[in-house]
Amino acid sequence: MQKIAQVLKSNGRDGGLLVSFIGIAPEDIDLQEPVSILWDGLPVPYFFESFSPRGNHRALVHLTGVRSLEDADELAGSAIYADDDGNGEEDDDFTGWTVLEQDGRKVGTVTGYEDIPGNLCLEVDTENGQVLLPLHEDLVLSADETSGTLTLRIPDGLLEL
Repeated sequence: MQKIAQVLKSNGRDGGLLVSFIGIAPEDIDLQEPVSILWDGLPVPYFFESFSPRGNHRALVHLTGVRSLEDADELAGSAIYADDDGNGEEDDDFTGWTVLEQDGRKVGTVTGYEDIPGNLCLEVDTENGQVLLPLHEDLVLSADETSGTLTLRIPDGLLEL
């Protein structure tokens, strides 16, 4: 699964959601395919019932089963994921990318992944050896596909070997 959007807030009393898309333009979303939101670590599928773009990176949407302001408020802040597009590329494959700290200092190069249950980690080769860094949406500050750089907010102590 690939994170494609973030629910910003509820909109209206009928379950509407204001969504911000990440790395994909709203017009490139396949409205016939389900998206998922994680509940207790498990992906729950939703389909778009309505979709109205709002600028270059946002849309007002209605998802199946989200019918009230209370339902929508419960989803506020949630990440929205889509399955891979079947083109043979791995979702969010950062292998070979350069990892930077939030201050711009180079950490190292992503060499692979370690899938610890509930905590996907990047294997990163640094000057001092290999480290595992959590690949969590709260820690990813930016991902620049053009330059192949991933900027992370790295918690204290994770770079110490």
